[in-house]
Amino acid sequence: MNKTLFFLIIALIIVGCSFEKSKSANVITSDITNFWKAYDKIQKTSDSIQQMKHLKELFFDKGTIGLKAMMKAKNVTPQEYLKAINRYPKFWKSVRKNTLRTNEFSIKLEEGIEKLRKIYPSLKPAKLYFTISGLMSNGTTLDSLVLIGSELAMADKNTVSSEFLGRMKKNRRIFFDSNPIDNLVLLNVHEYVHTQQNMPVNNLLSKVIREGVAEFVSVKAMGIPSVTPALAYGKLNEKVRQKFEEVMFYGNNTHRWLWSDAPNDFDVRDLGYHIGYELSERYYQQAKNKSDAIKKLIELDYTNEVEIENFVNSTGYFSETLESLYEKFQNKRPYVVAVKQFKNKSEDVRASLNKLTIEFSEPMHQKYMNFDYGPLGEEAVVKFKKMIGYSKDGRSLTFEIEPLQLNKRYQLTVGWGFRNLKGVPLKRYLIDFKTTK
Repeated sequence: MNKTLFFLIIALIIVGCSFEKSKSANVITSDITNFWKAYDKIQKTSDSIQQMKHLKELFFDKGTIGLKAMMKAKNVTPQEYLKAINRYPKFWKSVRKNTLRTNEFSIKLEEGIEKLRKIYPSLKPAKLYFTISGLMSNGTTLDSLVLIGSELAMADKNTVSSEFLGRMKKNRRIFFDSNPIDNLVLLNVHEYVHTQQNMPVNNLLSKVIREGVAEFVSVKAMGIPSVTPALAYGKLNEKVRQKFEEVMFYGNNTHRWLWSDAPNDFDVRDLGYHIGYELSERYYQQAKNKSDAIKKLIELDYTNEVEIENFVNSTGYFSETLESLYEKFQNKRPYVVAVKQFKNKSEDVRASLNKLTIEFSEPMHQKYMNFDYGPLGEEAVVKFKKMIGYSKDGRSLTFEIEPLQLNKRYQLTVGWGFRNLKGVPLKRYLIDFKTTK
């Protein structure tokens, strides 16, 4: 074999290896190409049935596990994808070029994951999927999958936001102007951290801690600051912490602090990230062993109330202990004073009773209410017939009920979906009685 041919073969092997390295087995991007093939077909017809056919055959049917996981995680339907495509043509045109750069980031993403492994050696493997979210998410996770909504995560200051409306238009503009594509690796590391964490329980505090931990750990791993607007705003506004202390136990306001364009007192979305980041940062700064601190943060058990309470209190971030803040919350909650027609837990309520009036400790917000079964379940629940409504002062609610059976135990839980005029949730109350003649 002559030397020229030998070196040519070696060169081809090196190029081939480099190409394979750039197409990481842990980073999957095929959804992006499939989406744009479907998009181009959709633009050639105004027939919605044909449009959905193209979207199904070229995108959904060929979709990766990541696409299916994104749809499940964000509860997004094919119809919502098509609506987003047709409603925002300027947006899609402006972001297309960036989304086709996914292969450029594969090696950088692998490098970011290795940096994470250096500060958290127990890192478990996970796959990263660049997909399209239908404008529902720039990034999320499901089980061990990292899911990137590329149309948002890879936007930049040139991405068009003029077609969006209201608060979404404002928030999209702020987000696009932060050049999210420049922080794509940091976002992916953040989401990768989520695949290592335990799931939160269904309360606001555990959710903001989990998000804050992921952001803080990804920042420490990458050695670059977060560009999340909520973090910068929260640092400069002490009232964010004060407001969170006031409402963290409400149980019905996650959308005002995380993952939503819903209005809040500060007109800045996702301020829960700031709360969780501050708790994480303070815990880390106080720790003597930084490696152990990272491990502790990632492996927090959100089902363990004592562990979470000790973690939060140890940071000294809130003005009082969680126990004290919770006691204050309980003391300001409205409650049910009585049921007008009988004394609760009575054993001799007339079976001819056809309506109930619930009396509250203070005026209630008439937009919000909820009822639920009692411990005896559906079989024993009081059934509604007709809502009569609130009294003029908002302190009582009356409704007609379906006929009651003789000698039967009935229950109805008045839930904490009820709120007073300040939005404070009601203390749960069980209506419990037995009928007689």
